Amino acid sequence: MNDRLPSGVEVGGLLRRVEAAGDFATVLKTGDKDRGALLLVIASRGRHVACLERMLAPDGTYRWATSGPGDSEGSGELAAFLAKRTRFDDDLWLIELDVAQPERFIAETTAAS
Repeated sequence: MNDRLPSGVEVGGLLRRVEAAGDFATVLKTGDKDRGALLLVIASRGRHVACLERMLAPDGTYRWATSGPGDSEGSGELAAFLAKRTRFDDDLWLIELDVAQPERFIAETTAAS
């Protein structure tokens, strides 16, 4: 049996974690509450830093990995990436997190998976 949390539960935990640190979190698109994919758009003071996505690893576990355009990319490329992902995956959760220390948040999130 897979020990993966339902997507809706994991989203709730992420939102509470970010808001408890005094940062901003919002759901841009609600996906399937049980099995929807999660895509995090990480920003700092409105500047895009990275995207994180929960991906299935070869060993059958789920891990957070960077995905999509990085912080040096323009907003047009980010918008195109997000539009394409939401167009092809109706179950996708799209969550924007604006955090004061994005590098630390990314390191903690990817190490915890």
